[in-house]
Amino acid sequence: MQTKNKLLIIVALMLLTLGIATIINVSLNFRDYSINSASEKAEMTANLVKDGLTAHMINGVMDNRAYFLNQISNTKDVKALWIVRSKSVAAQYGEGLHNESVRDTIDEKVLTTGEKFKEIKEQADTILLRVTIPYKATAEVNSPNCLSCHDVKRGDTLGAISMEFDITNMRNSGTFTILKILGINLLFIIIALFLINHYITPYMQFFQNLQDGITKAYSGDFTHEFETSVTGDGKEIVNKINTLFKKMQSTFGDIKYNLGTFIPQGCVSSSDPLYEAKTIIGELSDIYKFKKTIEIDGSKTVVYGRITDVLRTKYNIEHFAFYEVNNITGFRKLIYISTGESICFASVNDDSNLCRAHRTKTDVISTEFVDLCKTCNAEELKYICLPFTINNDHSMILSITAKDLKDINKINSQIPSIKNYLEAAKPVIESRILMDKLRETSLKDAMTGLYNRRFLEEFIDQFMSQAKRSNEIYSILMLDVDYFKKVNDTYGHDVGDKVIVEIGKVIRECIREADLAIRYGGEEFVVLLYNASDEGTFNVAKKIHSAFANLIFEVGNGETMQKTMSIGISKFPTDGDSIWKCIKYADTALYVAKTTGRNKIVAYEAQMSDNSNLR
Repeated sequence: MQTKNKLLIIVALMLLTLGIATIINVSLNFRDYSINSASEKAEMTANLVKDGLTAHMINGVMDNRAYFLNQISNTKDVKALWIVRSKSVAAQYGEGLHNESVRDTIDEKVLTTGEKFKEIKEQADTILLRVTIPYKATAEVNSPNCLSCHDVKRGDTLGAISMEFDITNMRNSGTFTILKILGINLLFIIIALFLINHYITPYMQFFQNLQDGITKAYSGDFTHEFETSVTGDGKEIVNKINTLFKKMQSTFGDIKYNLGTFIPQGCVSSSDPLYEAKTIIGELSDIYKFKKTIEIDGSKTVVYGRITDVLRTKYNIEHFAFYEVNNITGFRKLIYISTGESICFASVNDDSNLCRAHRTKTDVISTEFVDLCKTCNAEELKYICLPFTINNDHSMILSITAKDLKDINKINSQIPSIKNYLEAAKPVIESRILMDKLRETSLKDAMTGLYNRRFLEEFIDQFMSQAKRSNEIYSILMLDVDYFKKVNDTYGHDVGDKVIVEIGKVIRECIREADLAIRYGGEEFVVLLYNASDEGTFNVAKKIHSAFANLIFEVGNGETMQKTMSIGISKFPTDGDSIWKCIKYADTALYVAKTTGRNKIVAYEAQMSDNSNLR
C-alpha cells in the first residue's frame, strides 16, 4: 500500500506542477494581452485626437476643441487625457486651453525625444496604464502640411497627448479566468487520482499478496495461496504462480528434514532453509568425494592422512593431534601431531582411560570449566578433545589446541561438520582395521603367534632393499628340534604341538623388538637378528638353545620329557648377497649340526656348500 500511496502522490504532484505551469503561462500571456490591448486602444485614441485637432485647425474651429476632448475623456476606461504643446507651438500660439503645457517629466521627455512612452502603475486595488504619444510635423502629399501653419521643421515634435487608462477590470477578469482554470485543473487531478486509485488498487493488492508469499517462501514456506481481483493476464499469472508454489512445496517443503538424515541438525545454522539445504548439499558433496577417495586408499594410514589433510585445508586448523586407541589393551598410539609435543601426560598413552574424552565418550572443551581434564598439560592453551568410536576394539581421539578464545569458538562451531567426516571415514577405517587384522592373521602362525613363511616370502625383499640402502646386516638363525618326529610318533601330536608353542615363547623372550621370528615350517624356525654382532648372534643362539633344553614337558602318566634343538647360523651380506641365500646357508649349517651330532650351534662356512660330506 505504501507503493500505491507513493504513486498517487507522484501523479498528484506531476498534475499540480503541470496545472501551476499552465496557470503561470496563462497569467503572463493574459497580462501581456491586457497591456497590449490597452496600448492599441491608446494608439487609436491618440490618432483620433490628432485627426480631430487637425480637422478643427483646418476648419478654423480650434477654439471649440474643448468639447471634442471632453467627449474623448469621457470614454470608458479613459481616466485622464490631456494635450501638451511643445515650446515652439506655445511660443507661436500660446499655452492653449486648460494650460496645455508640460505637467511632468514624462511629458518633457516625450517632447524632447519624440519617442512614445508607456508605463504601468499597479496598486492594490487598481492598475493604471500611462501612455504619452508625440505629434510630429508632417508635409506629405496625402497628409496635412503642418509646416504651412507652424513655424517648425518637418519631423519636429509639435506636442503630445497623454492618457491614463484604468485596466483593473482586465486584471480582475484575468484573475477570474485563472481561478476557473485552477478549478478545472483541480477537478481534473481529483478525477485522475480517483481513476488511478480505482484501477491500480487491485494490482497493488496483488503485489502485496505476492510480497507476502515471497516472504514466506524465503523462510521455506511455500503454502501461501495467491489471490487477485485482476482479470485477464494478471489472473493467469496468479494461477501459474500458485501451481509453481505447490510444486515447490512438494519438492522443497521437507528438504531440511530429509537432508537431516544425512547431516545432523546444527551443522548449518540459517533462517533460510533453501540456503541451509544448499550448504548441506555442498557438505554432502564434499563428504561423498572424501569417502569415495578413501574407499580406494590402500591402508588405514593413508585414510588417517586424508583426515589430517581435511582438518588442515578445509577447516584451517593449525595445531592438533590425532590418536588411535586400542580399546582392549588401553594403549593410545599417536598418528599425527602438527607441531610440538602432545598436551597430554605421557601416562595417557599407556592407559587411554586417563583421557577424559575417551573415558566419558563426550567432547571435552576446556572453556567449559577450569582445568577440565586433569591429565592435560595445556597451560595457556585452549583445547577441544573429540572422541570417536570406530568399533568395540578401536577408537580415535582428535585433540585441537588454540591460543585465542575466538579461534577455539570458531573450531567449536565446526565440530558437527568435522564429525561428519569422521563418521564417513568410520566404515572405511573399520574395514582397513579388519583387513590389517586378517592380513596379520594370514601372515602369522596361529599356534605360536610368530610370523609364518608367507610373511617372509612377501616382505623379505623389502627387508633386503632397506638393508642394502642403509648398510644394515642381519644374522639368520635356522632352528630345528632334534628328533621331533619321535615326539609325534611316541606321545602324539598334542605333545608335539606343546613343544612347538613353547619354542615360540622361548624365541620371543630371547630376541629384541627389532628382530624377526618366523615359523618356517613344522618344527623349523627362522630368526633374523637386526644389526647383531657375531658375539651377540652366538649369545642369542645359546640363550635360545639353553632355554629350550631346560624346558620339561609332561607327556602323560606322570612322565616328562626334555628336548634339544640344533641351530644353524649365517650372516647377511657377509655370506650371501641376498637374505634368501643366507637362509639357505643357515639351513646348510643346521644340516651340518644335525649330521655331526645334533644339539649344537653351527655357523655357516663356505666349504659347507662345497663339501658334500659336511651336508
